[in-house]
Amino acid sequence: MIVGGDPNGRGVVATCSYEARRFGIHSAMSAARARSLCPQAILVRPRMDAYREASRQVMGILRSYTPLVEPLSLDEAFLDVTAATAAGGTLAVEIAREVLDLIHRETGLTASAGVSYNKLLAKLASDWRKPNGLFVVPPEHGLAFLAPLPVGKLHGVGPATVKKLSLMGIHTVLDLRNASREVLIAPFGKAGLWFYEIARGIDRRPVQPSRQRKSVGTERTFPENLEDPKVMLATLQQMAGQLSARLQALGLAGRTVSIKARFPDFATVTRAHTDAQTIWRTEAIPAGLPGPSGGVQCDPMLFAPMVDHKKLEHNAKAQRGECRTRLFIHAYRDRWEK
Repeated sequence: MIVGGDPNGRGVVATCSYEARRFGIHSAMSAARARSLCPQAILVRPRMDAYREASRQVMGILRSYTPLVEPLSLDEAFLDVTAATAAGGTLAVEIAREVLDLIHRETGLTASAGVSYNKLLAKLASDWRKPNGLFVVPPEHGLAFLAPLPVGKLHGVGPATVKKLSLMGIHTVLDLRNASREVLIAPFGKAGLWFYEIARGIDRRPVQPSRQRKSVGTERTFPENLEDPKVMLATLQQMAGQLSARLQALGLAGRTVSIKARFPDFATVTRAHTDAQTIWRTEAIPAGLPGPSGGVQCDPMLFAPMVDHKKLEHNAKAQRGECRTRLFIHAYRDRWEK
């Protein structure tokens, strides 16, 4: 089974069954490509209302065990059960088993869990025995568990970083562990220190029940490529209004406006402008933007105005210039159905 958009248009795969994955199908793949790989697959459209309701039930179950629940998405969350284990002497793995059983009894859904001493290892462990699995990485086994893994399995190590590490002769977590702090910080800066620590099983991130908002955005997928700059800018103006409404509803504002565009060869360019005044009104958002493609024909399927930032403050502080944010206007493939 494949869950996704229209294979006759620009639909993409949101998720698929493990049976479908054996054919090479994965999330974010075009639905047309997925259908060509597995013509006999059943393709269904996403039902977000049903997913949100199931998520509400599951998150309620998790919070019945600890208030320290950090949702990552509709179907994934971190739990810190330290207090629960200390108070009643219950092992974390026993709590995990209870949670999985309760989820199945109350929702009919199966789930997988990873148990370990930090978020890095718990996340890796949760993927180890999917579907409907439970895997534990105790402290004494953490380094051995990590050692043979490809560096791309680590949190914060994306494809570009994997390529860069590969050029340095670093392919596995053990290779990464054998690199000195200085060797990693030189090319990666602060991220190098993060790589140095996670290779040693060190992850100091706490479970955060309420995380600071990282982005505010609006997205739209187009059935055909946009070629006329006037149409692009008109669409951008419309989406700027939607973004402005969201910013005002949240009481947030920013000062930096950027545009990101993707071209037919998948090359991506980004331009930015920082304004002295806070930006949150509809007219102020596109006013700070450069032309989307510098006169070169673009291949955008999607424009996405989005505030992305290191720190968001409420409007009162932002008006005093204490809020530094970045607003991105993207054009890139197949994000809306993902």
